[in-house]
Amino acid sequence: MYRKYFGLDHLPFSIAVDPRFLYMSDRHRDALAHLIYGVGVGGGFILLSGEVGTGKTTITRCLLEQLPEETDIALILNSGLNAVELLAAVCDELGIDYQPDEVNLKDLSDKLHQFLLANHKRGRNTVLLIDEAQHLQFDVLEQIRLLTNLETNTKKLLQIILVGQPELKAMLARPELRQLSQRITARYQLKPFTLAETRGYIRHRLQVAGLPANQELFPPRVVQHIHQVSGGIPRLINVLCDRILLGTYGKNKARVDMTMARQAVTEVKGEDEELARSGGSSVWPIAAVALVLVAFALLFWQPWRQLIEPNTSVSRMQGQAVLEGALVEAKDVSATETATAISDPEPVVMEAKDPPLYFDRQSEAINQLLQVMGVIDEPLDYPCGELAKQGWRCEIFVVDNWPELISFNSPVVLEVLTRGKMKVWASLQRVEDEFAYLSNGDGEYEVPLAELGERWTGTFILPWQAPPGYKGPMRRPEESDAVAWLAQQFARLDGKEQSLADRRYNELLEQRVMMFQQGESLRVDGVAGFKTLLRINQRLGNGPVLVAAQVMENGAD
Repeated sequence: MYRKYFGLDHLPFSIAVDPRFLYMSDRHRDALAHLIYGVGVGGGFILLSGEVGTGKTTITRCLLEQLPEETDIALILNSGLNAVELLAAVCDELGIDYQPDEVNLKDLSDKLHQFLLANHKRGRNTVLLIDEAQHLQFDVLEQIRLLTNLETNTKKLLQIILVGQPELKAMLARPELRQLSQRITARYQLKPFTLAETRGYIRHRLQVAGLPANQELFPPRVVQHIHQVSGGIPRLINVLCDRILLGTYGKNKARVDMTMARQAVTEVKGEDEELARSGGSSVWPIAAVALVLVAFALLFWQPWRQLIEPNTSVSRMQGQAVLEGALVEAKDVSATETATAISDPEPVVMEAKDPPLYFDRQSEAINQLLQVMGVIDEPLDYPCGELAKQGWRCEIFVVDNWPELISFNSPVVLEVLTRGKMKVWASLQRVEDEFAYLSNGDGEYEVPLAELGERWTGTFILPWQAPPGYKGPMRRPEESDAVAWLAQQFARLDGKEQSLADRRYNELLEQRVMMFQQGESLRVDGVAGFKTLLRINQRLGNGPVLVAAQVMENGAD
């Protein structure tokens, strides 16, 4: 249909989950960080909630891909089971054998307990993930709670992840479920895109589909209209954009306009002309959303089961590796920059015409960068995870251009697309004038920024060493070792023997942070987040810089 007309290699707005089109907003990355943190802590429950179409499937898929290889996963998609059926389904997922006369709560619980103990002795972890958990019955939730009682003297044997719509939160707030609610160690509610995220989402999918970087299909006014009508819900954005492109193709136009956008909204939502004309409503009325979802469910829905091979543990998913410890709660980063854990994707075959300065695995590129920085002498299997005990973290960011990346002024690993649109990785050691200097182990390669920019996706990985005890952006009235470290660094910068604070983030320290942020062209909010800490380290000479004597601009913290 319109794919060839617009010069695209793929349909950009299919609602089927395609890894090539994965777009993680700052909210999605924050949610993923909460989930991975919860899994890392072990035991209890993890809760992910969000409206229909906000990307819960995307988040859970990313989570499953980033779990350690020594993890077995039981994925339950049918939440309408009773307690016995649920236990039987868990046993089926984990490959636990049982006889027909053992299909009762006691026997199945015993079988599961024996499996978990054996898994623990083998050094393996077990995760139970239940989707659409808002439909679980009370007695089933109680049985799930009892599963968390399966433990050794030091560790819970089963990690449980509940994924569902917002009513799940309300259900767990009921007094009779307080014991379960108290065992939730990490929870996050996924919200719709902001306007900036909607804009980035549409641009990202078009670029991955093959749209040239200098071509614009959706003018800003149309994007704003799509955001207002869809309420920032990714699935609805896909439906609207697909219909708009189809209509634009049918009219033989080269660019989307507001007339076509309004027409597409009318066709998608029905003959409600008032809503189609308004464009000022931030979200659809609940009834309209329900109608759209019902209409398109029959046409587009595919069982989530297709995303993951049936009865396959994470340990058998080829080419996946978790980089433990690569987490940060960087809520003070701008909308296009946010932290997340990093997965090591399956190696790809490099094209012969690509220069030998790209790596086909993230870990290889990260190892190379850390060696250049003098952090390690020999490559590590999982560099970020193995260095986590020393406070090292690997952050992943998405920006729009080179100036935004250079504002971090730190060596990074770039995500690059080969000519065949395969993801590879480059170790960017420094930038000088209009050239990037990439390291591949044999030395530096000089590449023009303009040439590299044609392949760079805008995604990059930045390894850095966090302060001791750092758990996320610091603000009043936090009290921690990280706050004491922060005050000491300012004392060093100011040449003072006495710090402004000890372990408590006080008003004096806040004012000093704001002064520093103002001088460094960062967002002035008094919150010591990732960029502020990174810049402090650079000013103290505690790490290499990307650009020598770099004048910092546009440095939103």
